[in-house]
Amino acid sequence: MAKKKSTKFVCQSCGYESPKWMGRCPNCGSWNEMMEEMVVDKDDRRSRVSMTGTVAKAQLVQDVTISNETRVKTKLGELNRVLGGGVVPGSLVLIGGDPGIGKSTLLLQVSAQLNMTGGKVLYVTGEESATQIKLRATRLGVDGEKFYIYPETDMSAIRKTIEEIRPEYVIIDSIQTMNQPDITSAAGSVSQVRENTSELMKIAKTNNIAIFIVGHVTKEGALAGPRMLEHMVDTVLYFEGDRHQSFRILRAVKNRFGSTNEIGIFEMRESGLQEVLNPSEMFLEERLTGANGSSVVAAMEGTRPILVEIQALLTPTAFGNAKRTASGLDHNRVSLIMAVLEKRANLLLQNQDAYLKAAGGVRLDEPAIDLAIAISIASSYKERGTQATDCFIGEIGLTGEIRRVSHIEQRVKEAAKLGFERIFIPKNNIGGWTLPKEITVVGVETISEALKKALGD
Repeated sequence: MAKKKSTKFVCQSCGYESPKWMGRCPNCGSWNEMMEEMVVDKDDRRSRVSMTGTVAKAQLVQDVTISNETRVKTKLGELNRVLGGGVVPGSLVLIGGDPGIGKSTLLLQVSAQLNMTGGKVLYVTGEESATQIKLRATRLGVDGEKFYIYPETDMSAIRKTIEEIRPEYVIIDSIQTMNQPDITSAAGSVSQVRENTSELMKIAKTNNIAIFIVGHVTKEGALAGPRMLEHMVDTVLYFEGDRHQSFRILRAVKNRFGSTNEIGIFEMRESGLQEVLNPSEMFLEERLTGANGSSVVAAMEGTRPILVEIQALLTPTAFGNAKRTASGLDHNRVSLIMAVLEKRANLLLQNQDAYLKAAGGVRLDEPAIDLAIAISIASSYKERGTQATDCFIGEIGLTGEIRRVSHIEQRVKEAAKLGFERIFIPKNNIGGWTLPKEITVVGVETISEALKKALGD
């Protein structure tokens, strides 16, 4: 019996399907995004069948056995941290980032390290030839006995190769280049990305294969394709950084096997990506001593405290409305803190243009950075530099009070380890833990008190 073909219109922004064309998608509101696709109707109600022929079936919860398989650790400790402790067998990991940021380089290094642990690796590339991958592998010093390179975009051929080789790890670079022969739409379309990811998910879960998927991003910085792509995978990682600078940040925004607050920091070198073991020192290495508008905060990224310099520059505005610009900081948080300073600390900031940034390209969004932002703003406004050995931690309330923050002990220890001599913390955080002897802990209750002690008002 011949297979029936059906026509449907799919929104290329959100994946909404309609039997007829519409100028505007009723789901996301995008215009002229409904594209016609010819789909071959087939019986896709298949059970999950592994390569050994085992078919999934319903079981009582007490009859389900838990294997003692441990996470596989790579030599990149920063990657292990972001993944939650290492690579989980049977997991589906999506890595997104700007072009040229280093996604393929990272996965090529990880592939070689996983191969050294005894696992068989299949690197599927749809964007480069085997010769190009070999040239990069030679430059990075990557080699292995069970490391396969497969330049292919046909998903059915990729599945057959996986069944023949039976690897423990599979790299797909990238998901937007893969295509299903039964779907007539172009590679990278919503239907293609959805079906290919669904196929890879079945392979990973039924055969206990860890699969890494490279995903393209749009010009807005979001992962290309339907939002369903992020829901289907186990872990979503974003590779961030300026391609003109050497430092890269790997951030988890979804992780079923670990925390979503962890970040990993790498440095791009000629020999590949090298992990940065002491990111606090990296963020502070170019700080000017005694500069106005500078302060240091001990921020938490997951379980790791990181010391970051916050810079502020205030200049008299030349127009009626003062300008507020923030890089690496929440714009609304900056506006709120400036309002509190004007009302509770008697600083006339309404006629000042304010430019703030978190140095080093890191992004901070936790409440504990409020006090450091306020000190930087006041330091620039009064043209008084803070002491180079001072660190600031605390959340600021609308009434001007300094509120307690979490993980205070780890933050203070990190500041003491890097040689800071004085740290300002909320007064309510003092007590219940042992204060370190190598750093002076100053408890403050209000923003006015903090400004007086920090800037000598």
